[in-house]
Amino acid sequence: MAIKIRLARGGSKKRPFYRIVAADSRMPRDGRFIEKLGTYNPLLPKDSEDRVKMDVERIQYWMGEGAQVTDRVSRFLEAAGVVEKKERNNPKKAVPGKAAQERAEAKAAKAAEATEAPAEEAPAEEATAE
Repeated sequence: MAIKIRLARGGSKKRPFYRIVAADSRMPRDGRFIEKLGTYNPLLPKDSEDRVKMDVERIQYWMGEGAQVTDRVSRFLEAAGVVEKKERNNPKKAVPGKAAQERAEAKAAKAAEATEAPAEEAPAEEATAE
């Protein structure tokens, strides 16, 4: 049985509230779980102590039993100092979207035309001056 420590959503529409649970990975997100390990309320301010509450001892127990921690819960544990911080790399995050790339190319082409146009007019003006 593959166990995951993950978030199970509760709360009403547009008012999310999450339980941190140990659950079988085959069960639905909000379905059956083995044990409730904490809560997460994203509506509270980030500096609030009540935003994330975890039973760290039980989480460590489940991790010792081989439970896999999801990315979001892993970030909570990193903030609490339970696990060491992972190096994350998303090289695609900094790449602009397709429309922004097209706008940049159009702007570069327009700037290139603007610099070429005065260069072409300058020899013509010298010829008329002589």
